[in-house]
Formats: sequence, structure tokens, C-alpha cells
Amino acid sequence: MGLMDLVLGTPLAEMIFNLDIIGKALGAALVTMGAAKGISAIGAKAVESIARQPEAGGAVQTAMIISAALIEGFTFFALIICMIAS
Repeated sequence: MGLMDLVLGTPLAEMIFNLDIIGKALGAALVTMGAAKGISAIGAKAVESIARQPEAGGAVQTAMIISAALIEGFTFFALIICMIAS
């Protein structure tokens, strides 16, 4: 009977497993909040820019959508990393 056999059946092992889940959830929450903050800042600046120069609205909107899509892609990647990291 090895050391791991002794540890895995104890409440300490259950606590470590629970901390692992809490860490993953905290990482996912931080990633999601950061992405929401970034996308909302992009949207706010885009609306402000379009209000100042309505003729540039199409170009600003295109740049905004591309930037938001890049942030969203990074967010999905980071969420996957948070969930599969052990």
C-alpha cells in the first residue's frame, strides 16, 4: 500500500479535489469578466466614434465586429484551458 493509496481515501484528497474545481471555476469567471469588459469597451468606443463621424460608421462597425470576434475566440480558448487544466 503506497502513500497515494493512503491519501486518496482521506478527506484531504476530497478537499484538494474541491479546490481544483473552485480554481477552475474562478479562472473561467475571470476570463469571462475580462472578455465582457473588453467587448463592452469596444462597443462603447465604436458607438462614440460613429456618433462623432457618421460617414465612417461602416468601417468602424467592421473593425468592432472583428475585434470582438478575436476577443471571443481567445475567451473560448482560455475557458477550455481552464476546464481541462489539472
